Amino acid sequence: MRIGELAALLGVSTRTVRYYHHKGVLPEPPRLTNGYREYGMRDAVALARVRRLVELGLTLDEARDVIAEDRSRELPEILAEIDADLAAQEREIHRRRARLAEVLARAEDGTLGPDDTASPDLLAFLRVVDMPASKSAAWDRDLLVLVDSVSAAPDRQRAFTMLDTLAADPSTTEQGQEFYRRLDELADAEPGDPRVAPLAAALADYSVEHVLHDLRPGPGWDPEQLEPFLEGLAPAQAEVVRQATRLIAAQLTG
Repeated sequence: MRIGELAALLGVSTRTVRYYHHKGVLPEPPRLTNGYREYGMRDAVALARVRRLVELGLTLDEARDVIAEDRSRELPEILAEIDADLAAQEREIHRRRARLAEVLARAEDGTLGPDDTASPDLLAFLRVVDMPASKSAAWDRDLLVLVDSVSAAPDRQRAFTMLDTLAADPSTTEQGQEFYRRLDELADAEPGDPRVAPLAAALADYSVEHVLHDLRPGPGWDPEQLEPFLEGLAPAQAEVVRQATRLIAAQLTG
């Protein structure tokens, strides 16, 4: 068969076949003297298997690995792994739909709040922790929502374990409340205010001791990357966070 005949037989386009070749999913067949690919039954079976694996939910890279491993593995073993992976995806979809149903219910009865689209772990934490009604606390809460949204599950779980530990310690919680109060006092101050540097140093020491003691910045990490997230703070407040971030980076790398 030529590539057009193979594609027509399996109900795909010739572009799809060429793309599978490019990705290494479908082995290249021998070519005739005129340069045309010559496909046979083995190629048709391979293409059919790729299509089926993709329909089952595998990525092209995963399908390529499965086909490459087929030579040394039994088909029932491969299918069992695919089934287990699909079952895990199904459980995750059910979990996400259950969470979405909660949010939709709140939206329909008019009780949906700005934090209610966060994960259940973050919502539980925010309900337990009495964050003051201040602009600096609101900024911190928004930052938590953002981190919660973009973090991988293991990192998110470690973070909430740490936050729960902090919330259970009254003295640590009181320190956090004091930081918010001191930040709020800088709402109308300039970046050069003499209160900025001492507060930044205290915040950095607190963060390294209680929050970031087990972390190390990755290669190429730059404190300046925080700049876009300082938008909701007053100039002096932003300068506190800016200086604290630099001090934290110096302590963790030094």
